[in-house]
Amino acid sequence: MRRAVFPGTFDPITLGHVDIIKRALPLFDELIIAIGVNADKKTLFSLEERIQFIENTFKGESKITVKSYSGLTAKFCISEKAQFIVRGLRNTTDLNYEQPIAQTNYQMAKVESIFLICSPEVSNISSTIVRDVMRNDGDYSGLVPTSVKK
Repeated sequence: MRRAVFPGTFDPITLGHVDIIKRALPLFDELIIAIGVNADKKTLFSLEERIQFIENTFKGESKITVKSYSGLTAKFCISEKAQFIVRGLRNTTDLNYEQPIAQTNYQMAKVESIFLICSPEVSNISSTIVRDVMRNDGDYSGLVPTSVKK
């Protein structure tokens, strides 16, 4: 079984995340959307809300599991028997950030990172931008799936 983890904070899930998830699904038997929990990171949405947003977005998709974890992604992959980590890249800055992490995950856990390039129409979207638009009462409806409501 080809199992992959798509890790992130997903605060909130964006159309960029959805793009990567939909394009990763045909590659794997199971895709675990793994919400990383970091006690030092202040999130806009609770863990429960983020789980609900993702589950509602992918309702009926049997290949997707949503889980939360804390600590190292590599250790989470080992515990879930996942051979792959999926990451989305918007630009070369993302690649420069993700490359050493991928190399370390492979060194620690022999888990391969699979990089998917975002579709051009969502390459400008990040959770940081979405949160800023939300905090300032902007229209974020074109940046997130319909399951995300403030």
